[in-house]
Amino acid sequence: MEKSNASSEDAFILLGFSKWPHLEVVLFVVILIFYLLTLTGNLFIIVLSRLDSHLHTPMYFFLSNLSALDLCYTTSSVPQLLVNLWGPEKTISYTGCMLQLYFVLALGTTECILLVVMSYDRYVAVCKPLHYPVLMNPRFSHLLAAASWVSGFTDSALHSFLTFWVPLCGHRRLHHFFCEVPALLQISCADTRVNKMILMVTSSIFVLIPLILIFTSYGAIAQAVVRMQSTTGLQKAFGTCGAHLMVVCLFFLPAMCIYLQPPTENSQDRGKFIALFYTVVTPSLNPLIYTLRNKDVRGAVRRLMGRE
Repeated sequence: MEKSNASSEDAFILLGFSKWPHLEVVLFVVILIFYLLTLTGNLFIIVLSRLDSHLHTPMYFFLSNLSALDLCYTTSSVPQLLVNLWGPEKTISYTGCMLQLYFVLALGTTECILLVVMSYDRYVAVCKPLHYPVLMNPRFSHLLAAASWVSGFTDSALHSFLTFWVPLCGHRRLHHFFCEVPALLQISCADTRVNKMILMVTSSIFVLIPLILIFTSYGAIAQAVVRMQSTTGLQKAFGTCGAHLMVVCLFFLPAMCIYLQPPTENSQDRGKFIALFYTVVTPSLNPLIYTLRNKDVRGAVRRLMGRE
């Protein structure tokens, strides 16, 4: 078969959910609602954290970064998905596919690292409260956040470069609703074992190692919480740490199902719905999880409305 690389004039066909045409209208409405919730909720957290001086702490600084990540992550794929669900055209340009691949992977990897940073912040707050202002000073907090973003975008640059240099097999039909590395490797004419091995190794580094670090932090937090005498301190620790653990589970479990299992025909369709969950649903739930029972946020809202 003749090898052919995609040129700037080529377009990819995102098959997405075209296998279930009767679901496309329902999916369009549901995804649009969740996307609007994601935009509203995460923008609310970012603006509130900037306007209220009581929220100028490392915890809310990292939470603002997480909200910015979720906004960018969903926007990198959901608008294109909505367009494809609404109309007969299921295409994305070569340039659009390349950019989408890069940003989806970069932002997803950045979130993996940022969640580790947030677990470390909670570890210091609970286990070393007297040293917290020194250990989590503004300069160090900004350095940790910057390291998360740089690491994610650097890792994505490696995969994007390797993926788009792989020769394609003429057709541009991707069995997904956005451009991702495994879907593009499936339509390659070349031997992609090296690409798949690198993807598996880096996925393990940015998924399994962060999970180990997060659960190690929470193991230490759990021991400190058990020793607490103060009921108020106990409730506050459970409140902030429980919210973070819930977000960790919502993000990492679907990612592990997608990237750390061998591909099969059944897993391909299942993977689309799992990817849809962590691309659309999870970013919309994060603001609710962090703010629903958060006294600091409720107090900030009251102050912003002039009721305090």
